[in-house]
Amino acid sequence: MSDAFTVLWTQETCRALRREGREGTRPAVAFSGAHQSLPAWTGARAGDDVYALHVHRREVFVVSRMRVVDTERGACCGAAPATWRDPAHPGHHDWAMLGAGGCGATPVHVDATPVRFDVPVPGDLLPVLTWRDRRGRTRNLKYVVDGRLERSVSLQGFYRLAPESASDLAALVEAAAPVA
Repeated sequence: MSDAFTVLWTQETCRALRREGREGTRPAVAFSGAHQSLPAWTGARAGDDVYALHVHRREVFVVSRMRVVDTERGACCGAAPATWRDPAHPGHHDWAMLGAGGCGATPVHVDATPVRFDVPVPGDLLPVLTWRDRRGRTRNLKYVVDGRLERSVSLQGFYRLAPESASDLAALVEAAAPVA
């Protein structure tokens, strides 16, 4: 059985996606890292879903659902850098804003839904979204007031969703109107 995770894409990342015209296109790769500059996609395996979330004006949006294909550097990544000045993943220049330049960035190849900023997580779903750790302990989203997220700190990172919450986010993505 596959797992599902969430990752928070920052304002900066989402601005870069818009600026580079990536809205409506499907990411081929995201990046994981051991340094705090990138979320570590620990625990994600091929076949797992990762929901990229974004918070804008206290509203949470599902930006893309990415199914992990593999976590290996492939030929598509381009040549490995010879010096620290060389780009780390020149083959994925189009998606560099997802963390290619991060300290210790490693590629995570994905099969994703198109990037979009119009799939809100309903306010009544926010307080019941649940994440679970490896030991099976669960936690809910903090700082939800009147169906809006006051602080995004409890979304920052890479977290495993409880199966019910994964199903809820999957239903949101599947019910969204096709990208024009």
